[in-house]
Amino acid sequence: MGLSDKKEEQLKRMPIVETRISKAKDGKLLVHKTIITDIKPVEYYKVVLESEPVKDEWAADEGAA
Repeated sequence: MGLSDKKEEQLKRMPIVETRISKAKDGKLLVHKTIITDIKPVEYYKVVLESEPVKDEWAADEGAA
């Protein structure tokens, strides 16, 4: 049983996640690298950049500590 057209479209819009694991040159450490590739149209970012800035709640929380 295959995926529905709707589900295939949802999967195409999801970010691509790649994981690579290797050993450091000296052999003492394990390197675990995760790459997330998210493709958005340029128009999306134009709208985001032109919109009003959102209050940064994280920065406000750090200032209270």
